[in-house]
Amino acid sequence: MKKTFLSLCLALISFNAVANENDSLAMDSTFIDLLSQLNAYQEFQDSLDNALNFEEGTIMLSNDLATLRVPDQLMYLATEQSKQVLTDVWNNPPQESLIGMMIPKGTSVLNDSTYAILISFEREGFVDDDDAEDLDYDELLETMQEDASASNAERQRLGYPTIDIIGWANPPYYDAATKKLHWAKELSFDGDSAHVLNYNVRILGRRGYLEMNFIGGLYLLDQIKADMPAILESVEFNDGHRYADFNPDLDEVAAYGIGGLIAGKVLAKVGFFALILKFWKIIAVGAVGLFAGFRRFFGGKKKEDDTKDNTDQD
Repeated sequence: MKKTFLSLCLALISFNAVANENDSLAMDSTFIDLLSQLNAYQEFQDSLDNALNFEEGTIMLSNDLATLRVPDQLMYLATEQSKQVLTDVWNNPPQESLIGMMIPKGTSVLNDSTYAILISFEREGFVDDDDAEDLDYDELLETMQEDASASNAERQRLGYPTIDIIGWANPPYYDAATKKLHWAKELSFDGDSAHVLNYNVRILGRRGYLEMNFIGGLYLLDQIKADMPAILESVEFNDGHRYADFNPDLDEVAAYGIGGLIAGKVLAKVGFFALILKFWKIIAVGAVGLFAGFRRFFGGKKKEDDTKDNTDQD
């Protein structure tokens, strides 16, 4: 990530300043090791950027489930390579429902000065939106905060960081006409003062919903909000999969409405402790773990993939 790269550069500069005062340290093994890591990081980023096949234009998602018209400022990475980035590069748990991801043009999946959008489809049934107009979002937030606090003992037992919901970074908004919902939470892990942004978009369909989950720091909120109109307009379910195509005689109905979707009750039954971790790991993972993951991905996969086409078809 860019900040990791910058940290290594600063470490080299600091070390060099000390070395100038004491020539005996000039070729110290620590300096050599830092330089080696810096070179390895840059080599890995260049190689990874060249290996990932980003796309623009119109993309058919998941066997004609939906159409994505990639916004002009973004680029799309298809399913298989997105899963590789999520697990092998970012060191996160696998997400089988992942369809793809988008990042801003001119950036890298190793660049944490910008955001990434994970796109997935959750086949949870038709989400009835009748409760949307009656929701008290302040009351819902209090319930979510209580649930998060109550879960912390179990999170610690399982080896995950504690999580506190600080508040709405952007309060929920539901567009009943387009069946699109979005909201953002401000989170803190293990009481860290560096808070994390958890921005979510849900697009309701006939048999479930498309998720667009943003990964990035809280400092990216303004950029995401500025890009949000184009992002919301970019995705639509195709005929036969739209919300209006729901058939009560054939289709299942989800066990929750808009309130449950925002509160994340559904996550409890599909691995809440693992899923919420993905929003933390990309920001908080240490440099040592990063380099170990880079070598595992780059060393273990590149040779066998050299002769293969890295693209995948949805």
